[in-house]
Amino acid sequence: MNSSINSSESNSVSNQQQTNMQAIEAQNTSSGASIDAKELDWQRLQPIPPPSEPMQYRAIGLVRGRYIASDDQFTQGTLLTEDETTVSAVLLGRIISLLKNHIDLAQEHLWVVYPRTGQKEDNLHLQIVGVWEPEKLTPQPQSDRPTPEKTSQDNSLMPEVVDNYFSVRGEIVYQSTAEGHFIVKIRQVARTETDKPKYFKLKIFGDLATKAVGQFWDLQVQRQAETLVLGKGEAIAALPSKPKLKKKPYNAPSGGTGRTFAPPQPVRKSNVAPPIKQPARSPTPKPIKRQNPPQ
Repeated sequence: MNSSINSSESNSVSNQQQTNMQAIEAQNTSSGASIDAKELDWQRLQPIPPPSEPMQYRAIGLVRGRYIASDDQFTQGTLLTEDETTVSAVLLGRIISLLKNHIDLAQEHLWVVYPRTGQKEDNLHLQIVGVWEPEKLTPQPQSDRPTPEKTSQDNSLMPEVVDNYFSVRGEIVYQSTAEGHFIVKIRQVARTETDKPKYFKLKIFGDLATKAVGQFWDLQVQRQAETLVLGKGEAIAALPSKPKLKKKPYNAPSGGTGRTFAPPQPVRKSNVAPPIKQPARSPTPKPIKRQNPPQ
């Protein structure tokens, strides 16, 4: 998949929209999505493409609203949604030029976003990665779309494009029926082979109705104000448990540089009787000097 972005500002709005969709696809790849070349044209007409593999991690959604940049920085601001909720938001670098030059920020748009939730607070935070305006994209002919037999996944869980819908796929690492929520761990794809994969966690309210910790789930989630609420969920697979690390015994460094400790010696009993203590002698009296009588 070509994830490069045409940054020329002399293109038409249609080309900029095409560039924006390439940015969305590139961002999807960074979150764990990989799109087959045969299905690229068809999936370009969807803001959230079907999962490309059963164990694909991701968290992506749609929110309609008006982006309001902060006074200090254009890339950080808030998203005023249709239900009058103010959600903290940030722009990712791939669409800054598009928003500055071709998008009317005074109007509402359907934004493609990545959700984040705080660990201590439940407030929702959105990373804006694209804007979805299919009327400005070139429609794909029906005959060019792959048939259900050609698609690699069952799309029965994929709903129509709706506002406030989120697709979350990851490992359930915590759940509490009493508290009414669970936590999903989502792995991000490393940019290079040497980088370690990074993780983030989402707090979702709802009941999975089964013990799901340690399992990979495909979740349909809805935004309600500043929280994410479970709509539907499907268990995909049980993940292998991590082996417990065994503590290695301490080995003193070789070469005599380390400190060595002699093992304790046993106390041997002796048949020799202890010496008899002699009584303490009284001190010898001092002689008294007699005085001579007066003459």
